[in-house]
Amino acid sequence: MTTPSTSDDSWSPGERRPGRLPESAAAARARVCEVLRLAGVGLDSVIAADALLVTSELVTNAIRHGGGITLFRADVADDVLLLSIGDADPRLPAPRTGTVERPGGYGWPLVQRLAERVDCRTHPDGKTINTVLRLA
Repeated sequence: MTTPSTSDDSWSPGERRPGRLPESAAAARARVCEVLRLAGVGLDSVIAADALLVTSELVTNAIRHGGGITLFRADVADDVLLLSIGDADPRLPAPRTGTVERPGGYGWPLVQRLAERVDCRTHPDGKTINTVLRLA
């Protein structure tokens, strides 16, 4: 099964301007919801919840720590969600333990646990994180 993607060079129905990157985790989740819906994945399923959590974590980290989103792509092919998020910081994600002064540190381990595969690639303009999430 292959469905249309939603990326920096394509757009999802209802979006005002083609080619626009999501500006928030909510906007990215809306795009992934549309891709999942088109692929026949129930949006009330655990699979969809996992996909949306991974989307939120990666997009939020790109915005907070990576200098902003430079690439967003969500495709379904062969019963997997292929999700790619790029940002402007070449530093790779690193696990950390939250503290009282600096809470957090749970997102990256969640992404690694929920995705079947996670691949991080650096390039001169930042990095891209590619994930594969099984939909069946």
